[in-house]
Amino acid sequence: MDTEAVILRGPKDIGVGALGLTDPGPGDLVVDIAWSGISTGTEKLFWTGDMPPFPGMGYPLVPGYEAAGEVVAAGSEAPFKPGDHVFVPGADCFKGARGLFGGAAARVVTDARRVTPIDAGLGPEGALLALAATARHAMAGVHTEEPDLIVGHGVLGRLLARLALAAGVPAPTVWEIDPGRMGGAAGYEVVHPDNDPRRDYHAIYDASGDPKLLDPLIGRLAKGGEVVLAGFYAAPLSFSFAPAFMKEARLRIAAEWTRDDLIATRNLVETGALSLNDLITHRAEPADAAAAYETAFTDPACLKMMLNWKGSA
Repeated sequence: MDTEAVILRGPKDIGVGALGLTDPGPGDLVVDIAWSGISTGTEKLFWTGDMPPFPGMGYPLVPGYEAAGEVVAAGSEAPFKPGDHVFVPGADCFKGARGLFGGAAARVVTDARRVTPIDAGLGPEGALLALAATARHAMAGVHTEEPDLIVGHGVLGRLLARLALAAGVPAPTVWEIDPGRMGGAAGYEVVHPDNDPRRDYHAIYDASGDPKLLDPLIGRLAKGGEVVLAGFYAAPLSFSFAPAFMKEARLRIAAEWTRDDLIATRNLVETGALSLNDLITHRAEPADAAAAYETAFTDPACLKMMLNWKGSA
């Protein structure tokens, strides 16, 4: 089998081309992708060439770990059937290109254990499950506190705020410095940090990915408070010890989601406890991938770009 896929050949060298697919095994699925999202965190670093050494990295690669589509063939050992709709967190199935992360393609072959069944009615929002699970993973677990301050009102920041409200805790404050991103809040307040006098936050979640924010955020903590790094940071992080010492500050790094996060988040979406509405601001055809990726990475008005693969398989 062949497929059309986004191919990143090197920094800022991106386009769509034909690639061969590996043969599916008994535990595999063949999935026709309907929608794939563009990550403005990790994928942007591959696009700019700034990604630190990372297992499996190298060019050419097929990006994308936010994809939703329909099963068109299932192996004898796969617990799915043609017609099932699934979230696909990427695939490593391409001949001549690395599958990192491998979701930005018209068709993929993937281990059935990696996908998550979703409601077909989600449409392009089904591809947002990865970001929602990332937000959930940052908040879930042992000895964690829900955020009372979230830094950044992009998609991840909005999902963190929505999950906090779904958990029934007091509404967090959200910081944003871009006036164009301050709208869209429902049930919580978005403010410029210069207009926020508080310095007693217990749990600050940084969704900005800005490596220069640690000192300012530590200065806003209550004694014993925690800064959670929920973004991805290309540059080394550092902070001044004395202010952190006085605050007895704690630092936690939130890694990528687990399958439990995907299932829990999907259930929240399907029960209506978590909305994925109004997060996708831009859509593009795969043929326009080069312009779409540049828009996603450089236009602050673009919260989430989706590629529409319907009809491309």
